Amino acid sequence: MSSVCVYCGSAVGYRDEYRQAARALGSALVHAGITLVYGGGQRGLMGEIADAVLQARGCVIGVIPKLLIEQEVGHRNLTEVHIVENMHERKKMMADLSDAFVALPGGTGTFEELFEIYTWAQLGYHEKPVGLLNVAGYHDLLLAMLHHAANEGFMRHDYIGLLQVTSDADTLLDKLQHYVSPISNK
Repeated sequence: MSSVCVYCGSAVGYRDEYRQAARALGSALVHAGITLVYGGGQRGLMGEIADAVLQARGCVIGVIPKLLIEQEVGHRNLTEVHIVENMHERKKMMADLSDAFVALPGGTGTFEELFEIYTWAQLGYHEKPVGLLNVAGYHDLLLAMLHHAANEGFMRHDYIGLLQVTSDADTLLDKLQHYVSPISNK
């Protein structure tokens, strides 16, 4: 695993644990020799993780739509930046550049990116690991919703096992590096 795509908020949230977790994941990526692939922003948890990787002398690849560059929300000091036309191109390029995916806390954009890549795993479009860094229980309700969907017959229970979940950055990276898909037939 040489690159991990991280989906996270363009805000930092109300708890300092979110900021600390983003920075810890950034440091863990560099320590493991893994490149960060992310949405290219300078604000929020996006900026926190990028800055942590850069401060530790790691590699950061940002993929950002032209509109967001024009709104001046792009990070200016990344190792590599790809400017794309739209969000669809952004998500595809981020997926193509990445060996695994992690979601930190975030809003609807983070959820949308997570669920798209998670759905692609369910459908067999990729077998790359998908993780949730469950900081301060942020993703507990999301996980409960997935269990509810499975209990109500709207998804297979083994699809829940596609998500690697923990609250510790190093543990999550270890889970991603040793991931074996729990899905035997799609």
